[in-house]
Amino acid sequence: MRAALAPGVRLLRALPRDSRYRGLTLVLTFLCYTSYHLSRKPISIVKSQLHPNCSAVGPNPHNDSNSSTWCSWAPFDGDNYKELFGALDNAFLVAYAIGMFISGIFGERLPLRYYLSGGMVLSGLFTALFGLGYFWDIHVLWYFIIVQVCNGLVQTTGWPSVVACVGNWFGKGKRGLIMGVWNSHTSVGNILGSLIAGVWVSSAWGLSFVVPGIIIAAVGIICFFFLVEYPEDVGCSPPLHHMASDEEDAGGVTSSEKDPEAVTSNEGPLSISSQSSTDGSHSPKEPAEEPEAISFLGALRIPGVVEFSLCLLFAKLVSYTFLYWLPLYIVNVAHFGAKEAGDLSTLFDVGGILGGIFAGLISDYTGGRATTCCVMLVIAAPMLFLYNHIGQNGIGTSIAMLVVCGALVNGPYALITTAVSADLGTHESLKGNAKALSTVTAIIDGTGSIGAALGPLLAGLISPTGWNNVFYMLIAADVSACLLLARVVVKEVRGWFGFMARKRG
Repeated sequence: MRAALAPGVRLLRALPRDSRYRGLTLVLTFLCYTSYHLSRKPISIVKSQLHPNCSAVGPNPHNDSNSSTWCSWAPFDGDNYKELFGALDNAFLVAYAIGMFISGIFGERLPLRYYLSGGMVLSGLFTALFGLGYFWDIHVLWYFIIVQVCNGLVQTTGWPSVVACVGNWFGKGKRGLIMGVWNSHTSVGNILGSLIAGVWVSSAWGLSFVVPGIIIAAVGIICFFFLVEYPEDVGCSPPLHHMASDEEDAGGVTSSEKDPEAVTSNEGPLSISSQSSTDGSHSPKEPAEEPEAISFLGALRIPGVVEFSLCLLFAKLVSYTFLYWLPLYIVNVAHFGAKEAGDLSTLFDVGGILGGIFAGLISDYTGGRATTCCVMLVIAAPMLFLYNHIGQNGIGTSIAMLVVCGALVNGPYALITTAVSADLGTHESLKGNAKALSTVTAIIDGTGSIGAALGPLLAGLISPTGWNNVFYMLIAADVSACLLLARVVVKEVRGWFGFMARKRG
């Protein structure tokens, strides 16, 4: 007797062809960038093990070295260990920031599948090499610095590639919500990276890097075999990025942005607009002439690119300072162990997941990407102040404040790097040339990565003067990010008022 067709297979058969491929693209790119962040997180967990409080570990078995540093890993056993940790962070982040501006240009001119999967395999190699320093008993600072620089460069292959792939498959309607949910890969990767690194941090910290390195390389190989870059490659219909009636007014807000229903009614989470379905339902599109890739200066001229890029610089400064220094802050202030601090720091990323989804949902409904970011940044500033002063008063307070701060800090960061980047990369001024998507994404994230490099560096320099000063720096950066969006927010508000006035008329 033959069994009935599996329920999951029946569900897949019931879905339209386009929806199946859209779902595959979302899942694959989600796993890809989850593994990128999973491989970046171990350094923040291992820091407290590279320079632990040796007096709490036990007596020095050698009796021939300083009792307070005998168990530290040279060269991080000196009083300048925080500066050296900052140098490690900066080696990665500066290389990442510089490489990102170049990466988008390559991403527009090379097959994304090859570019992404090759970068993931190399990222796995350099992540594992850092951990192998433990097994090879390497105590030379320059080894770790060089590995971090190389890793930072190859990791720039990830973000422009995955955003370009998702942007190729999904149109503008509900893009904020879809990408808000999809962007949880950042926080999921951070959480998994913390948990995986925490398993070996106290016993063999080298495995905290080797295992994530193997994971990202394996996902890269899966990506090579299954990723589909463009809907046309498999006979699917391309998405409709703009409504035919969309015309940009003086305020810089399109008609679909002014009317929330016009934005949200066109497209379900895995469906395409009726217009694009009709156009592409009869037969796969014939290969068209390839449009020219946009230049770097041409991408900068797209309205909003400069403002959102500078805003992301400061937003990412705050986010990456938490990413690299939060576990050490919890160890120093709340006096938890390395593993417990790593586990507790994942709550900041849990908040980031919620914040990204909330920001995407609200911005889809209102059409105001900049306003949504600005409001969350305004609320984040006092929350950061409160976390520093009352966040360690009890475990319940600490959990609540970490989730709230994570949502408010990572919500705007997630929205700008996903939906905003995709919106600008398919801006109406490009007249349908999708070749700008990877370059625009690289410019925005590359500028943000400058802030990501500055944040941990400044935290390393300021933290010896007290953690209060680190939080004042983060609050100042948060306010700066908000102010840089002021012009775009004014345009959005004027667009809303103009739409409401015409609606009443």
